[in-house]
Amino acid sequence: MAQTTDTLTISPSLKAPPKAESLWLDGWRRLTRQPLSLVAGFIVVVLTLTAIFGPMLAPYNPNAINMANRFAAPSLNHLMGTDDFGRDILSRIMVGARVSLQVGLIAVGLAATVGTSLGLLAGYVGRLTDELIMRAMDIIFAFPAILLAIAIMAALGKGITNAMIAIGIVYVPIFARIARSSVLSVREEEFIDAARAIGSSDGRIMLRHIFPNILSPLIVETTLSLSFAILAEAALSFFGLGTQPPDPSWGRMLSEGRAYFQQSAWLAIWPGLAIMLTVLGFNLLGDGLRDALDPRLKNVR
Repeated sequence: MAQTTDTLTISPSLKAPPKAESLWLDGWRRLTRQPLSLVAGFIVVVLTLTAIFGPMLAPYNPNAINMANRFAAPSLNHLMGTDDFGRDILSRIMVGARVSLQVGLIAVGLAATVGTSLGLLAGYVGRLTDELIMRAMDIIFAFPAILLAIAIMAALGKGITNAMIAIGIVYVPIFARIARSSVLSVREEEFIDAARAIGSSDGRIMLRHIFPNILSPLIVETTLSLSFAILAEAALSFFGLGTQPPDPSWGRMLSEGRAYFQQSAWLAIWPGLAIMLTVLGFNLLGDGLRDALDPRLKNVR
């Protein structure tokens, strides 16, 4: 009797599906493919390195007064010129970068921590808690940001620490609203019901199950808020409420340079350019992160 051998063939349609790529990895790949995001990343990296190493790499003491060298034009000795006290502008901008980034990080960190906590609580608990928290956020949000910051500074007093607190308070409602709206959608998912069914506490559900799933919009908002916080610090210093002399601050330098703009324009041009590039860098990076971390665009090439 003849033996027959059957060959088993697997249809391509029955093959195991490829392993799903994580949202974060897919977002990183899409972020690095955006030219504007790469430019923004370069600006942010340069700012960060300048803030960290600026005081050590500055060619001159930023507060050293040399009245014999007032209003020196940009040259090989002073690449950005000197101000009305003969201080090197490049050195002051390099040291001022640390002030701007420090204020931005601490103020936004404060706003993100408080705002996200309030938003988590309001969105998860709901009812009266939600109403009380969000109406309080609406009251803060009703005031123009810079005017509210100035009012808080008027109550707390001048100084960089009070500027951080004022800017942080101003941006709390933004994070609270974003966190709440994200929680309202996530809390209806099946895995939240499963967590409740196995007896997880409300605190564990919020921290271990809800919070990781609302990180994407919060990261994007953090990046965007950094640019506005740096701009707000420059505005407060411009009005004399933030960084106090003789410590360098881009906003303070811009305010001091405007009086001599016709005589020595570089006093105002360089700090203004530093503020513009920093805000532009964080804004472009935030826009890139928003597109890269959007779940609706996952795996879209």
